[in-house]
Amino acid sequence: MRRAVLILLFPAAALADPALECSGASSQVEIGSCVAQMEERVNAALEESFGFAMQTAAELDGVTGRTEAQPALEAAQTAWVGYRDAQCAAVGASFGGGSGTGIAITSCRVNLGRTRVDELLRFAD
Repeated sequence: MRRAVLILLFPAAALADPALECSGASSQVEIGSCVAQMEERVNAALEESFGFAMQTAAELDGVTGRTEAQPALEAAQTAWVGYRDAQCAAVGASFGGGSGTGIAITSCRVNLGRTRVDELLRFAD
Protein backbone atom coordinates (compact mmCIF):
# COMPACT_ATOMS: atom_id res chain seq x y z
CA MET A 1 0.00 0.00 0.00
CA ARG A 2 2.72 2.47 0.95
CA ARG A 3 4.70 1.81 -2.21
CA ALA A 4 1.55 2.17 -4.32
CA VAL A 5 0.99 5.66 -2.93
CA LEU A 6 4.53 6.70 -3.73
CA ILE A 7 4.52 5.22 -7.21
CA LEU A 8 1.68 7.59 -8.00
CA LEU A 9 3.78 10.54 -6.83
CA PHE A 10 6.56 9.90 -9.29
CA PRO A 11 7.15 7.24 -11.90
CA ALA A 12 9.92 4.82 -11.07
CA ALA A 13 10.50 4.53 -14.78
CA ALA A 14 13.72 6.30 -15.44
CA LEU A 15 16.58 6.62 -13.08
CA ALA A 16 18.52 8.35 -15.81
CA ASP A 17 19.34 12.02 -15.76
CA PRO A 18 16.05 13.74 -14.91
CA ALA A 19 16.75 16.36 -17.57
CA LEU A 20 16.66 13.57 -20.17
CA GLU A 21 13.21 12.59 -18.92
CA CYS A 22 11.87 15.96 -20.08
CA SER A 23 11.31 14.72 -23.60
CA GLY A 24 8.91 17.47 -24.66
CA ALA A 25 11.14 20.29 -23.46
CA SER A 26 13.05 22.12 -26.16
CA SER A 27 14.80 24.87 -24.20
CA GLN A 28 16.73 25.19 -20.97
CA VAL A 29 13.81 27.14 -19.48
CA GLU A 30 11.41 24.29 -20.27
CA ILE A 31 13.86 21.65 -19.01
CA GLY A 32 14.40 23.68 -15.84
CA SER A 33 10.66 23.86 -15.27
CA CYS A 34 10.26 20.14 -15.93
CA VAL A 35 12.97 19.08 -13.46
CA ALA A 36 11.62 21.55 -10.89
CA GLN A 37 8.24 19.81 -11.12
CA MET A 38 10.00 16.46 -10.69
CA GLU A 39 11.72 17.80 -7.59
CA GLU A 40 8.36 18.85 -6.14
CA ARG A 41 7.02 15.31 -6.65
CA VAL A 42 10.15 13.76 -5.18
CA ASN A 43 9.94 16.07 -2.16
CA ALA A 44 6.33 15.01 -1.63
CA ALA A 45 7.40 11.36 -1.86
CA LEU A 46 10.22 12.05 0.61
CA GLU A 47 7.78 13.53 3.11
CA GLU A 48 5.42 10.57 2.74
CA SER A 49 8.11 7.92 2.98
CA PHE A 50 9.75 9.66 5.95
CA GLY A 51 6.36 9.71 7.66
CA PHE A 52 5.93 5.99 7.02
CA ALA A 53 9.43 5.30 8.33
CA MET A 54 8.83 7.42 11.44
CA GLN A 55 5.62 5.55 12.10
CA THR A 56 7.50 2.25 11.86
CA ALA A 57 10.23 3.62 14.15
CA ALA A 58 7.61 4.70 16.69
CA GLU A 59 6.04 1.25 16.61
CA LEU A 60 9.45 -0.35 17.11
CA ASP A 61 10.23 1.95 20.03
CA GLY A 62 6.83 1.10 21.52
CA VAL A 63 7.34 -2.66 21.19
CA THR A 64 10.88 -2.60 22.57
CA GLY A 65 10.19 -0.03 25.28
CA ARG A 66 13.18 1.97 24.06
CA THR A 67 13.43 5.37 22.49
CA GLU A 68 16.15 4.86 19.92
CA ALA A 69 14.62 4.22 16.51
CA GLN A 70 12.86 7.56 16.04
CA PRO A 71 15.79 9.77 17.14
CA ALA A 72 18.16 7.68 15.03
CA LEU A 73 15.96 8.06 11.96
CA GLU A 74 15.61 11.81 12.54
CA ALA A 75 19.39 12.15 12.84
CA ALA A 76 19.88 10.10 9.68
CA GLN A 77 17.42 12.25 7.76
CA THR A 78 19.08 15.45 8.93
CA ALA A 79 22.48 14.08 7.89
CA TRP A 80 21.09 12.97 4.53
CA VAL A 81 19.66 16.44 3.82
CA GLY A 82 23.09 17.95 4.57
CA TYR A 83 24.77 15.42 2.28
CA ARG A 84 22.25 16.00 -0.52
CA ASP A 85 22.69 19.75 -0.34
CA ALA A 86 26.50 19.59 -0.27
CA GLN A 87 26.70 16.96 -3.02
CA CYS A 88 24.37 18.84 -5.33
CA ALA A 89 26.21 22.11 -4.65
CA ALA A 90 29.41 20.33 -5.71
CA VAL A 91 27.69 19.11 -8.88
CA GLY A 92 26.57 22.68 -9.55
CA ALA A 93 30.08 24.02 -8.94
CA SER A 94 31.41 21.61 -11.56
CA PHE A 95 29.44 23.55 -14.16
CA GLY A 96 31.58 26.64 -13.56
CA GLY A 97 28.58 28.97 -13.44
CA GLY A 98 27.34 27.88 -16.84
CA SER A 99 23.73 28.11 -17.91
CA GLY A 100 23.00 24.47 -17.09
CA THR A 101 24.00 24.82 -13.44
CA GLY A 102 20.47 25.08 -12.04
CA ILE A 103 19.26 22.10 -14.06
CA ALA A 104 22.23 20.04 -12.89
CA ILE A 105 21.61 20.89 -9.24
CA THR A 106 17.91 20.11 -9.46
CA SER A 107 18.56 16.88 -11.34
CA CYS A 108 21.02 15.86 -8.64
CA ARG A 109 18.41 16.55 -5.94
CA VAL A 110 15.85 14.47 -7.86
CA ASN A 111 18.22 11.52 -8.23
CA LEU A 112 19.34 11.54 -4.62
CA GLY A 113 15.76 12.06 -3.45
CA ARG A 114 14.54 9.05 -5.40
CA THR A 115 17.22 6.90 -3.82
CA ARG A 116 16.37 8.19 -0.34
CA VAL A 117 12.68 7.39 -0.84
CA ASP A 118 13.66 3.78 -1.57
CA GLU A 119 15.83 3.66 1.56
CA LEU A 120 13.05 5.06 3.74
CA LEU A 121 10.52 2.62 2.34
CA ARG A 122 12.81 -0.30 3.14
CA PHE A 123 12.91 0.97 6.72
CA ALA A 124 9.12 1.29 6.78
CA ASP A 125 8.48 -2.26 5.59
